[in-house]
Amino acid sequence: MGVEGVGFYEIATNDPDRPAILAPGVPVSYGELHAEVNRLSNALDGLGLRPGDAVATVLGNRPDFLTVLLAAMQSGLYIVPVSRHLTAPEIGYILADSGAGAVVTESAFAPVVSGAADEAGIAAGLRISVDPAEGYRSMAGLCASGSASPPAKRRMGSIMLYTSGTTGRPKGVRRPLLDVPPELLFDVMRTTLMTHLGLEPGDEVHLAIGPLYHSAPCVHAMMALSLGHAVVVASRFRPEHTLELIQRHGVTNSFMVPTMFHRMLALPDEVRARYDLSSLRQVYHSAAPIPVETKQRMMDWWGPVLYEYYGSTESGAVVVATPQDWLARPGTVGRAVDGVRIRILDPEGAELPPGETGLIYAAGQPGFEYHRDPDKTASTMRGEFYTPGDLGRLDEDGWLYMSDRRTDLIISGGVNIYPAEIESVLLQHPAVGDVAVIGVPDEDWGQRVVALVEPADGAVAGDALAAELLAHCEPRLAKLKHPRRVEFRAELPRTPSGKLSRSRVRDAYLREQEG
Repeated sequence: MGVEGVGFYEIATNDPDRPAILAPGVPVSYGELHAEVNRLSNALDGLGLRPGDAVATVLGNRPDFLTVLLAAMQSGLYIVPVSRHLTAPEIGYILADSGAGAVVTESAFAPVVSGAADEAGIAAGLRISVDPAEGYRSMAGLCASGSASPPAKRRMGSIMLYTSGTTGRPKGVRRPLLDVPPELLFDVMRTTLMTHLGLEPGDEVHLAIGPLYHSAPCVHAMMALSLGHAVVVASRFRPEHTLELIQRHGVTNSFMVPTMFHRMLALPDEVRARYDLSSLRQVYHSAAPIPVETKQRMMDWWGPVLYEYYGSTESGAVVVATPQDWLARPGTVGRAVDGVRIRILDPEGAELPPGETGLIYAAGQPGFEYHRDPDKTASTMRGEFYTPGDLGRLDEDGWLYMSDRRTDLIISGGVNIYPAEIESVLLQHPAVGDVAVIGVPDEDWGQRVVALVEPADGAVAGDALAAELLAHCEPRLAKLKHPRRVEFRAELPRTPSGKLSRSRVRDAYLREQEG
């Protein structure tokens, strides 16, 4: 079945019976979702929100998030997705800093959000819950009062995500709003996606498995609905359940992070063999470096469907590697997309030749600013080139290879050591569920390498396993890269996007040593 129109709103008008959300709950058509989006758009206008204002969400993975997203995107509003894992003061800071005029949450997080909304000065009438919660307006009740017709004045909104970076409080990544209908944005997006990511309009099924309050999962779900795809919203990632969802709904595309691949590969062979995953055509991944061996094993299992890209909340995707690109050059994260230029610079800003590692800078992506922080915006730029603070190198043909974040670099005996390289080796050992490699102060060497390992299910932590892991490193890593210590942890902290939070691991480790 073909897709009529460009973007969610036109598809919903021209093909209202097309499936929009398959799960959870009762399936929802494009027409039904569009009517609810229009009701919420009109209701938010009735509450006094105007173009340029912000509406925040503190929601788990649920279809209601998509309703708020699509309402904001046609109402000229900034939608500020906030992690449900944050504390009341952390949420309160984002609500206040973004100037959120309203907040949408659910009963599970309502008590925390109430404290945050009090701190940010959001009035009771502008606190909305998608299910019954004391002290909140009902979103269903609010929508029931709004018209199902499109708003009188439709204009493009924007997603304003908060990124913590390496130091200080999180900053909102803000892009200018254009006084154009959202269809123009979706038209550009659709052309770009078809060119770089192999996504096309049609009867596809997208699995939203990552947290929708994070950049890539949010954008991928919105892209899916702009292409006429149906969306399956998973409340959270569970390895076998993910395989079951792919089989049950005939999922054709998804966005995942490397941790998910590692956890699914750890399933017993007989469990992995139980599911038919032949519907998959594109699985996108980003957010963290992936060991070459892990990606190769995923391709051996799922076929050549893994598309990788590198970028940031600030820049969007700046390089892309198709499965064929990666198989021809294992380890690359891709080559610059049309209109983007990549440079590798040393700390003084001089351009480095192919093969040398330095800070990755990109130019040509959409402009942004850190909300209310021009100094931070300026500190990430050299002319028109922006860096997220990651280290990498280009080969002679312009293919980018990641090394690590500058802040995670370990310098031991004057030698640069990249934690991701050591983690990649340790993750291939079947007894390792997860691992964080950190540098800790050392009088002789400056820093020494410590590996903190989360054992896989069934593995027994202890001296014997530590010795086995060091023996595993012996033929795979130069001696100077071997961990001086291997310690075990029940669980390692990761950000909601799947990135290993090495800074939190390091801080906790150093506090333990002092204690």
